[in-house]
Amino acid sequence: MSNADKARAGGYIPRDRGWHPAPFHPPYKTSVKRAPQAALLSFPSTLSEETGPVFGHTMLGPLDNDLILNFAAPGEAAIGPRIIVHGRVRDEAGRGVAGALLEVWQANAGGRYRHKKESYLAALDPNFGGCGRVITDTDGRYEFRTVMPGPYPWPNGMNDWRPAHIHFSLFGAGFAQRLITQMYFEGDPLIAHCPIIGSISDPAAVGALVAPLDMARTVPMDARAYKFDITLRGRRQTTFENRPEGL
Repeated sequence: MSNADKARAGGYIPRDRGWHPAPFHPPYKTSVKRAPQAALLSFPSTLSEETGPVFGHTMLGPLDNDLILNFAAPGEAAIGPRIIVHGRVRDEAGRGVAGALLEVWQANAGGRYRHKKESYLAALDPNFGGCGRVITDTDGRYEFRTVMPGPYPWPNGMNDWRPAHIHFSLFGAGFAQRLITQMYFEGDPLIAHCPIIGSISDPAAVGALVAPLDMARTVPMDARAYKFDITLRGRRQTTFENRPEGL
């Protein structure tokens, strides 16, 4: 069997649409026009979707995983409560996904993004760019430093506010494992009021988006820590007796 054939063996498990947000959720107003108007079509994944892309640590800059410093002037740092976000990227079978590229972006400590169309009046932090990236290690683990993002108002309803959150974009072992999601913070009262989160029907799925405080990883006199594990699609496995082969 060629390497290409080995890569195709098994394929990827279909996505569980009940676990993901509903595409049509009127309280989240922009979903009304963006939701599909016809039934979804299913196609088998291609070889390129199952085998690429491949990322190497040489593509990262020395401060790509440090949002506190990667946009700051020499000797300066981003303003706000310092935090560490860490966790493990795994597939549905619990195996760590090595070499996955995580790209993150967020608002600053005042709840403002650095982009031209930002309309919130909170101050910009001249030493905070709001984006970074990291690649998982051989066991699927990752870590980056940043500041706690602030909540912000948004023009969905008369008085809607987004909870504090960090955006994640992940490329797993193949394009078929691509995931874009958001991480929220334990104890944030705005989570229960967010129309976007309200589009998720399964409480367990909402819980999977909330990172708990991890005092064991906190750096004394420096930064709190939050643990956020992420599950990507897994490959189908051949069952051998009472266990999935390959685990």
